[in-house]
Amino acid sequence: MKFNRGFTLVELLVVITVIAILLGITIPRFKGMQEEANRSKAKAELKTLQTAVESWYIHQSPQAYPAATSTLCASSLNGASPLIVANVLYDPFAATGTEYNYAVSPSGAYYVIWSVGPNGTAITGIGDNGMVTGGTSNDVYVTNGKQQ
Repeated sequence: MKFNRGFTLVELLVVITVIAILLGITIPRFKGMQEEANRSKAKAELKTLQTAVESWYIHQSPQAYPAATSTLCASSLNGASPLIVANVLYDPFAATGTEYNYAVSPSGAYYVIWSVGPNGTAITGIGDNGMVTGGTSNDVYVTNGKQQ
């Protein structure tokens, strides 16, 4: 008796179909995991920037927060003493090479540092009452003002 040791076309199609179904289930989950990783990274880096901004404030005479510029790390915090942020931190949700956003209230009493977040909407600033303006409730940000 001679046995055929190969696979039939039907068996191969069944295996390919099962693999395709499993890939269809797992690939969308990886997208959600990447977004969650970016959110965690942004939160951690924003806390570091908040610590650096508060350190800047404490060591200034007279005490003041860094001026609102488009390059918070490169222009202010990387040259601060004591040095808390040695490298420029980039927003994982923004275009490559884009720093986190930073704004100071008109009175200079409040600040907000934010990421554009997964939905791409941006906070527009912070008012003299400490309220963050613009954005949505799921934005990733830190402030010494009032939380949304």
